[in-house]
Amino acid sequence: MIHGEIHQNVRQYINGRWETSATTGVSANPSDTSEVVAEYARADRRQVDGAIRAATEAFPHWSHSTPQRRADVLDRIGAELLARKDELGLLLAREVGKTLPEAVAEAARAGQIFKFFAGEAFRSGAGGGGSENVASVRAGVQVDVTREPVGVVGLITPWNTPFAVPASKIAAALAHGNSVVFKPAELVPACGWALTDIISRAALPAGVFNLVMGSGREAGQALVDSALVDALSFTGSAANGERILQAAAMRRAKVQLEMGGKNALVVLADADLDRAVDCAVQGAYFSNGQRCTASSRLIVEAGVHDAFVAKLRQRLKALKIGHALERGVDIGPVADAERLAQNLAWVDIAREEGAEHVWGGEALQRATTGHYMSPALFLAKPAHRIAREEIFGPLACVLRADDYDEALALCNDTPFGLCAGLCTNSLKHAMHFRRHAVVGMTMVNLPTAGVDFHVPFGGRKGSGYGPREQGRHAAEFYTTVKTGYMLA
Repeated sequence: MIHGEIHQNVRQYINGRWETSATTGVSANPSDTSEVVAEYARADRRQVDGAIRAATEAFPHWSHSTPQRRADVLDRIGAELLARKDELGLLLAREVGKTLPEAVAEAARAGQIFKFFAGEAFRSGAGGGGSENVASVRAGVQVDVTREPVGVVGLITPWNTPFAVPASKIAAALAHGNSVVFKPAELVPACGWALTDIISRAALPAGVFNLVMGSGREAGQALVDSALVDALSFTGSAANGERILQAAAMRRAKVQLEMGGKNALVVLADADLDRAVDCAVQGAYFSNGQRCTASSRLIVEAGVHDAFVAKLRQRLKALKIGHALERGVDIGPVADAERLAQNLAWVDIAREEGAEHVWGGEALQRATTGHYMSPALFLAKPAHRIAREEIFGPLACVLRADDYDEALALCNDTPFGLCAGLCTNSLKHAMHFRRHAVVGMTMVNLPTAGVDFHVPFGGRKGSGYGPREQGRHAAEFYTTVKTGYMLA
């Protein structure tokens, strides 16, 4: 339970039991690096293999469980997450550095996701549920199309959203009758453990759900390599996603990848500038830009370019940067020292390439020693690296466009394709943008970072691979389709 300020001996959860490991690691509070958040066990390949075997043995029973049983389990998990959202949000804020309101909202979102998939257990048809009857082209032949669970699913999740992203994968996998081996990012062991602690009390059969903590190089790779893992869902960097795809393809495992983006927010001359600036601040800088949906490219029509930049600069100057638990803070610290160094290096790269510095990009000192920096803004050219590569930090650039057509072309000029936003009062441009932006999600007069949990999530091009996450479309990944013929 999460009642103190330090977690000791956070352990693996394998085949219904808590296990220690030969080696341990530590996570620290990025708002105050003197505070230890978790001391955690680091799984080796032997433990990961044990978790996979447990999931394999548990799968036949769980895959044939009734929709009612699966719904009850998921509803129980969701209810506890919602009941403890404040406590869990406090843990998340301490381990990742999200402001407390953002962190509590994420914990609540995780609970809502489990509640949603409790309903999906009835609607999915997987695990012995309903089927689709299709008329045959042959007289007297009956055709049924059913969905069945995929099998053992390996879930590898990121540090930036340590409750909501795991929830969306775990809940969907369990709702559709799969067994799970869950590996959270090494930066957030306490959050991974807290979620597992709740799941462990939900009356799941031993082995249906397993937690393995540790490095991607060892624990993650063991999941990717195992012939017993039927499907892999990964959220993280493009480089790691590509390696997982290649390795999984060699053994024909099913793969789902969400690999980030270089998302654009387009601001047209007819937009409400105050709303547009608000969308830019929320989308590009909240959560320190540590979101795959962050709008780090702000493409602004020439007629309002200077006015938009001036308003945005004033908003950035007014933001309060500080300890994630401090009341009134807009942005907490970045996640760790490595990421702070990378962000500051990107500021240097932007200057060296000739981008015009507008505001921020400096390391900050606060009352506690943490990974603080001011949000950075540059005026850039499309060829600049800060306009092309994902940074995953509080750094955005403004690109000038002569008109809507050039703005749309710049929006699509990227190897990524997760989401894109448009600020405008033109219905014509809004409808055209929704159809012609080459992304998985579009937002009109809304921040790019901020999506609902019951609809599909995912991108195109280098941002994603495989079926979409979330909502009813999750069935496309977590089930396989079987067609049955019978002579009537």
